[in-house]
Amino acid sequence: MSREDPMSTPIRFYSFPLSGHAHRVKLMLSLLALPHEVIDVDLPGGQHKQPPFLALNPRGQVPVIVDGDVVLYDSTAILVYLARRYGGDSWLPTDAVGAARVQQFLSLASGEIFEGPNRVRLVKLFKRELDYALARDKTLALLTLLEAHLDGRSFLAADHATIADIACYSYIAHVQEGGVALAPYAHVRSWLARVEALPGFVAMPTSPHALAA
Repeated sequence: MSREDPMSTPIRFYSFPLSGHAHRVKLMLSLLALPHEVIDVDLPGGQHKQPPFLALNPRGQVPVIVDGDVVLYDSTAILVYLARRYGGDSWLPTDAVGAARVQQFLSLASGEIFEGPNRVRLVKLFKRELDYALARDKTLALLTLLEAHLDGRSFLAADHATIADIACYSYIAHVQEGGVALAPYAHVRSWLARVEALPGFVAMPTSPHALAA
């Protein structure tokens, strides 16, 4: 579904290229072929903690989108908005069971994926002082869970791609940058490949400092 007014101002998308949270939104914008302007925020320079950006997101985090008079932050909230406003029912089912199954994985993205794949990558790439052993254990438990879930399934929450897949993809696809190998997880790797085959897919850049795993 296209934007209601194709001549309207493109969506402004405040991003950081190596952020998995931002990549979720970038990927969804591309999959929906929505016109957008990418505004990279200087996170190392602290731009996200300055008053102009805090006026958009008082939490001082990317991503943020500005769509007309709508300003939204939080990557999963933005996915819900884009899917419901522009994506029809396939990306976010309207039936009770379908919507709940998607929500299970949005919660996973904000919980186990944030605490596992996101944090191992933060330690290895960005030298954040976090408990790497704990994050790695959570990552391995998550990958084991997903490997079992994806046995016999093509996508996470339905028989087609939904925002559940988009919310979970980015950090899992880049988990090797956190020193965790994907080789033992064949079903997870096949799922990643199916997401990458979606029309309009765009990849998140691989950090030049990523560790091979």
